This record gives sequence, structure tokens and C-alpha cells, in this order.
Amino acid sequence: MFEAILESIDEAIHVVNSEGITIYYNQVAASNDGTTIDDVLGKHVLDVFPSLNRQSSTLLKVMENGKPIYQQSQTYKNIKGQLIDTVNTTLPITVGKRIIGAVEIAKDLSTVKKLSQSLLELQGKVNYQKSKPVSITGAKYHFDDIITECPEMKKVKDLAKKAAQTSSPVMIYGETGTGKELFIQSIHNASPRHKDQFIAQNCASLPASLLESTLFGTKKGSFTGSVDRPGLFELAHRGTLFLDEINTMSLEFQTKLLRVLEDGVIRRVGGTDSYLVDVRMIVAMNEHPLTCIEKGQLRTDLYYRLNVIFIEVPPLRERISDIPLLVQHFIKKYNYTFNKLVVGIEENVLKKLKHHQWPGNVRELEHTIEYAMNMVDCDTITIEHLPLYMQELSDELVSKEHKSYSLKSTLEKTEMTLIKEALANSGNNVLHAAKKLEIPRQTLQYKMKKYNMILGNGELL
Repeated sequence: MFEAILESIDEAIHVVNSEGITIYYNQVAASNDGTTIDDVLGKHVLDVFPSLNRQSSTLLKVMENGKPIYQQSQTYKNIKGQLIDTVNTTLPITVGKRIIGAVEIAKDLSTVKKLSQSLLELQGKVNYQKSKPVSITGAKYHFDDIITECPEMKKVKDLAKKAAQTSSPVMIYGETGTGKELFIQSIHNASPRHKDQFIAQNCASLPASLLESTLFGTKKGSFTGSVDRPGLFELAHRGTLFLDEINTMSLEFQTKLLRVLEDGVIRRVGGTDSYLVDVRMIVAMNEHPLTCIEKGQLRTDLYYRLNVIFIEVPPLRERISDIPLLVQHFIKKYNYTFNKLVVGIEENVLKKLKHHQWPGNVRELEHTIEYAMNMVDCDTITIEHLPLYMQELSDELVSKEHKSYSLKSTLEKTEMTLIKEALANSGNNVLHAAKKLEIPRQTLQYKMKKYNMILGNGELL
């Protein structure tokens, strides 16, 4: 009855004993591998599958280190020389503390992969045959792609989910590499506009004159070589337009953008006809908007028009608890990309990662793990697999768990002290305190809210 149950499961099941000899092998596994049950049963796994070795065989690996492997992709050639793609879950079989074998449950993805490749090739042929192909940037990320256990990050995620349900403008601030675009694309994909266009444009990559024609379009004959071409506002009609680094726009062009946001009407460069567009605006900045206002890089009226929903993505150094989770995610990602079987990372390596300041944030962490996955030739990432600058991170610094050397946290503490003194000397008058600190009133209000500072009347600004 037990064998009948296993044979009825639509997944490959392969069991070996402590010596690597196959003791159970069902028909699905035989079909995947291009063999018969008799070819494999009673034989050593490496004798039947010569393309594998002790490092690449998941069955032998889990018996060697006692660590289970979940949802691990594997590509190998079967006995007939056919290339097989599977996703395996491999578990050690133990009696007490002794490992007596291993079981592997595998799902064959070869057919799905071939079908997917065929569809991609067909799509490529169709696109090639089009006389005027149009390249459109889509939104591929969803909220499930934002990996976190940090309470503060979860609050940001919840705020973004609420923002997705409306068409109000969204302003997102975060340091470089914090994952702002994950939030932006997720908002679009969770919104009622998800079936329409998502178009992204980095404003810093274009000069003002070209940015205007890119956003608003052009009219034929308006300048040498110009043609009738719709701008991004027209292309994003009923969808979402994402503008990154809007503080790099000239103040003059920001006025034109504000006019479009107010009435929803655009006019192509050199044209006289006006077009009414329905576009959900999302903008992002890697410098705080109030700082940009102080520097004269952002118009105040444009800020208030766009800052309906403000989302601040915390830097990685403020969500250290997410580092182990992100590390495992990137290991799994590059296991699949590089066809490796790395199952973990040494604790002392993880400790170093937690004490690094991460100026490049999550993007820097991913590149660090990608580098390590290029270097690793075993199943565990160790110190020598890290980039050199990470290896040289002081062990003394790492050992001092509770002492902070963060310039940011030190500046924040100093800032809080100065604000408290200014408020106390001004009788809790925010305007007078702002003058003492020589900053705009709205900047002081933002910082008070950021630091959760209560006024004497018990109210929080």
C-alpha cells in the first residue's frame, strides 16, 4: 500500500541509503531520467548518473552535511544524454542523531522550460516582423517581492499598499539602492491601472530640452528632423508614469510639469493641439525633498502638488534584522542563475555583514552575495568568498555588538538635542525655533515628526 501511494504521486521520488545506494525509485523519477526502475534500483547514484559528483549530487550532499535543501533547481544529463531541469527538495533520513539515508522529491521543469523557450522564440519572430516595433518598459515587481521582517519596513509596505488603491500622486524618498523602484512597480501592479502602461524615465539622464520633448512629444516641423511623436504622458494614458530624480529638472521645466499636473493637459513641442491625459504620477528622489527645496533644486509648489502620499524607504543599516533573510534570498537566486548548490553562510560572515554600514544599501548587499557566489566552490559561503574590502572589516568592530560608529546616528542625536534646545528657548514656538536653527518652518516640522518629538501641550506635529 505504501509503494502504491508513492507511485500515485505525480513527482519523482528517489531514496538512497547511507552508502548512496538507491533503495526506492518510482516510475515518475525513471521517466524524468530516461531510465527504468531496474537500471537504478540497488546501484550507487554516481554509477547511474555519471554527470553528477559528490559536490553536485543533492542526495549525497545532504547526507554529508545533514542540512536539508528546499526547492533547489538542478540541471543534469540523464543516461540517454538528455538535459533535464528539475526543482528538488532533498532531506536527510535520520534515526536518532545518525543519518541513514536521504530522500529527494523532484518536479520536472524540462517540458515547461522548452515550452517557455518556444514561446519566447515565437514572440521574438513576431516582434522582428513588425515594421515599427515599440519598446515599452513594464512593471515586473509585486509587493511579494519586497522581502522584510523589519516592523518599520512593514509599515512602509502597508502604506504603499494603501496608496495603490487610489490615483493620488506618490513621492518616494530613499537612498540609492534601497529598493524604491520595487515599491513603485508594486504600487502600479496592485492598482486599478495595472492592465495599462507603466512607463519610467530617469530625469537626470536627459538635458532639459530633450526631457521636454520626451515627456510631452513633438510636432513634425517644429525643429530640424522633428516628427509627430507622442510623449511619455500620452503613452502612459490611463496608466502610471514614474519620474526618477525629479530634483535634477530645471526650475523652469518644473513649472511646465506643475501645469500639466494641475489640469492634465499636455501640448507637444512645436504643436498647437492640446491633449487631455489621465496619468497616475509617481516620483522618486535619493535626496530628501525638503533638503532639495533648501538647495533650490525643487520648487515648493511642485513639492506640495506631488507630496500627496509620501513614502520614505529606510536604508539597510536601519533594518539589520532583514540581512539574513535577504542573504538567503540572494543565495537562492544565484544558485539558480549559476547552477550551484550553496546552502548557507557561516555565522561569522553574517556577523560581518550585519556590522557593515551599507552605503549602497540592498543593491550593495546583493552584489556582495553575487561576488561570493562566483567565488564559492563548496556549499557554504565563508570569509574568503567575500570581496576584499569586506574581508578587511575590523574584527574588533564586529565584536563590539552594541557600540555604534554610525555617522548618521551621531548626527541625528546632535540634531535632536539642538531642536529641543531651540524649542525650549522659544517657548515651543515652532516658527521662532526654526528661525533660531536657520531652517524653514516645514523642515523643522518634518524633523520633529521624524524624531517623534512632543510639544509642551502634548501634541505631535
